[in-house]
Amino acid sequence: MYNYFIILVCLIGIQTSKAQSLTASELLEKSIGYHDPVNLWNVFQGKLFITMNYPDGKERHSEVEIDLPKQHFEITSTTADNTIKQTIDKEDCTLKLNGSTTLSEEDIKKHQLSCDRTKMMKNYYTYLYGLPMKLKDKGTNLDPKVHTKTFKGKEYLVLKVTYDESVGKDVWYFYFDPISYAMEVYQFFHDESKNDGEYILLTELENVGTIKMPKIRAWYYNKNDKHLGTDILMKGITLE
Repeated sequence: MYNYFIILVCLIGIQTSKAQSLTASELLEKSIGYHDPVNLWNVFQGKLFITMNYPDGKERHSEVEIDLPKQHFEITSTTADNTIKQTIDKEDCTLKLNGSTTLSEEDIKKHQLSCDRTKMMKNYYTYLYGLPMKLKDKGTNLDPKVHTKTFKGKEYLVLKVTYDESVGKDVWYFYFDPISYAMEVYQFFHDESKNDGEYILLTELENVGTIKMPKIRAWYYNKNDKHLGTDILMKGITLE
């Protein structure tokens, strides 16, 4: 027990020392070096096969194609009842429901089918699966101080991130393992004083080419720890 206590004290000391010595930019670079060691995210061309599990037992299976050099995004989502395919190719947008581009007003409303929503989904998937590399994007503001914080019983090095108003209004926190610099949690607030927003626990890794992407994302409300759903990166492949 005494030896365990000494080790624990030493680890806390190491984490505190790292937080004091690292700048936010340095911590981000170390995490990017872990997740994207060959620096290939900016030219990423790949497919992600994702299963979303909901608390009520429902599932959604999605095949997401991201081709950054060609400005191409495509998501095909399948539930028990329908298959929806949404594509953004440069400025062109295509929407399909069960293979058909002929959509009724009822279909559009029921399935929230629109090019604006497809663009939002493009931003959503490229942001989340491009982290932490996306934290170098224009309009992203890193708090210069690296914080230490215990979350769910583990001590992390933490970056606080805000965005230019044209990019986003939420405040984000990114939690990194103090030894490997792997990103293991992120959290956002619309209004931090109200403890709203969500936190996302990241476990396991999926190698997509040379990029290490979090495999399992479990989503919870900040205010009450209610589980919202879990998405699993079943497989990721790079495109030739």
